[in-house]
Amino acid sequence: MMRKEIGNWIVQAEHDLEVAKYNLNGKYFDAVVFYCQQSVEKGLKAVILHKKKEKPISHSLIFLGKLAEVPEEFISKLKKLSPQYFLARYPDASEDVPFELYDENIAKDFFKISEEVLKWISGQLK
Repeated sequence: MMRKEIGNWIVQAEHDLEVAKYNLNGKYFDAVVFYCQQSVEKGLKAVILHKKKEKPISHSLIFLGKLAEVPEEFISKLKKLSPQYFLARYPDASEDVPFELYDENIAKDFFKISEEVLKWISGQLK
C-alpha cells in the first residue's frame, strides 16, 4: 500500500497534467508548459519518496530524474522541460514576455514529454 504522502504527490502531479491539458485546449501555452514542468517535478518527487524514503528539495528535473533513476532516454527531455519552471513565468528570465515564447506545437511537445514521464512514474509506484 502506498504511503499517503506519496499518494498526495502523485495525485497532484496527475492534476497538474490535467490543468496543462485544459490550458492546451484554451491556447494558454505558457500555462501548459509550466504545469507540465510542475507535473513531472511532483511525480518524480513521489518516485523518490517511494524508493528512497525522503523528498529532495530541488526544482531541477535533471537532478530529480537522476535520483528517481529515470531511463536514460528521459534525461534530454527533462533538460528541455526543467527550465520552463521559471522561463514560462518571469520576463527577466529570458528578456521576453513569457507567454510569447510558446506556441501550440511547443506546448504539445512539452505535454507529450510530460505524459511519457508520468506514465513511467505510474509504473514505478505499483
